[in-house]
Amino acid sequence: MNRKQRRLILIGSSLGVLAIAAALVLSALRDSIVFFNSPTDIAEKHPGPGTRMRVGGLVKPGSLQRGDNLQIRFDVTDGKSEVPVRYQGIVPDLFREGQGVVAEGKLEPSGIFVADTVLAKHDERYMPREVVDALKKTGRWQEGETQGSMPAGDKPK
Repeated sequence: MNRKQRRLILIGSSLGVLAIAAALVLSALRDSIVFFNSPTDIAEKHPGPGTRMRVGGLVKPGSLQRGDNLQIRFDVTDGKSEVPVRYQGIVPDLFREGQGVVAEGKLEPSGIFVADTVLAKHDERYMPREVVDALKKTGRWQEGETQGSMPAGDKPK
């Protein structure tokens, strides 16, 4: 075996080992790469009880129930399926029925998702007031493209 053949074998072997390592890392991260699972994903995958995950969707209108000691129960829906969620704590100001939400926690054997963190998502058209003002100053703001930073009733006085 001459020098050129040894070099090609070394390069080929190195690329093979690198490919196997990359495949192992990607397969290990496969479940954690997803930002959240929708209720339909959870219904289809049937994750085991105690599995830590994030569930995201909309707070189903009419499902929000507030109890004692900051207990909150609500359903997260994606239009097809829904997941009942139980949470104890203070929810974000943007949390309400019909609003986007991501809850992080564990699924109980009963099918109830027990959240330890609840994040409310704002509208994708949301734009901070400072950005709107900067765009207006540069002449790049076009009325009607997005909504302002706050609903009209919430503007500071």
